[in-house]
Amino acid sequence: MDNPDDIERAQRAKRGSPFLNTDQAAAYLKISSRLLKRLRVRGEGPVFRRHSRFVQYHIDDLDQWSREHSAQEIGR
Repeated sequence: MDNPDDIERAQRAKRGSPFLNTDQAAAYLKISSRLLKRLRVRGEGPVFRRHSRFVQYHIDDLDQWSREHSAQEIGR
């Protein structure tokens, strides 16, 4: 999951747009995209937006979710 290309793409996206796709958001949070998708389906993940058929995460929402869940274990 910690693919350097995904992290670099997330950093480039952060500079150019505040929205990240699922793979970029997962890399930004340092979790797998599969886990992020599971959390989204269960309603436990970060706030997301659906732009047309694309799921997008705003950087500020990812940061907020991360702060709120920093002391909790995910995926159990």
